[in-house]
Amino acid sequence: MEQIREFIENSQTTLHIPKLENIGVIDILEITIISWMVYHILVWIRNTRAWFLMRGVVSIMVMLVIAVLLEMNTILWIAQNVVYVAVFAFIVVLQPELRKALETLGKKSFIKTFLPVDFGRTEEGLFSDHTIREIAKAAVEMGKVKTGALIVVGQDDNLSEFESTGIILDGIVSSQLLINIFEHNTPLHDGAVIVRGNRITAATCYLPLSDNQRLSKDLGTRHRAGVGISEVTDALTIIVSEETGKISIAYQGTLHRGLRGEDIERHLSGIQNKPVEDTNKRKLFKSKGKQVSGKKQS
Repeated sequence: MEQIREFIENSQTTLHIPKLENIGVIDILEITIISWMVYHILVWIRNTRAWFLMRGVVSIMVMLVIAVLLEMNTILWIAQNVVYVAVFAFIVVLQPELRKALETLGKKSFIKTFLPVDFGRTEEGLFSDHTIREIAKAAVEMGKVKTGALIVVGQDDNLSEFESTGIILDGIVSSQLLINIFEHNTPLHDGAVIVRGNRITAATCYLPLSDNQRLSKDLGTRHRAGVGISEVTDALTIIVSEETGKISIAYQGTLHRGLRGEDIERHLSGIQNKPVEDTNKRKLFKSKGKQVSGKKQS
């Protein structure tokens, strides 16, 4: 036991590991922040081309460890002189992914993460139940006749830069209007429609294409654009295939295919941000009011 205790103490001294009795609130907070950062970095690496590059870096590190153990001085000398160039090469190769990661970090609202309170939220949420039904109805109707469509439903992120690529509109969301916009051989049918709140704000908008290598090869530009906008914003995108008539939804970089009308309504309700608690409170107050009035009558 003495040898084990001595080994642990020596390890703590060598690695500068604090003893448990010396760990305070700041240390716990620091560990939590580092864990959060490492987790999100790993998730980001897993969903980008950096994953393959990281596997190559790990392989090189293993070979360098072997070179150290076997005292291969020439290989170690080469590694020491190449490491600075490799860091700059790493940044240049992953420039698009790093830019996307920083944009995602900048869009995160830390206040909403720890205090999920939306002071600007209305009773109907970001959009009404009527808007959900109209979008789902339009998608189903267009799927039946194989009319291609791309509908972007925005949340908190600003979509102005994508709206500026199309034609600005200001119309209340309705299934008839959406179907007419995407009708073949009409001036507005090409591109995406952007919905903000209960209104269609723009049509014929150009969206960024996803470079996700895991997407199916049979997907066309419309689906890749739908996934692309969901990767760089918090928007939900509804895609109707012109070839098959099948309906898909892209959200947070993930594509859900072969959906029905009720599935679309369920996904839209998930981002509606409707204050359910207020509704429950109203029901509770109503039930209490009935009880009180009943007591008075008796």
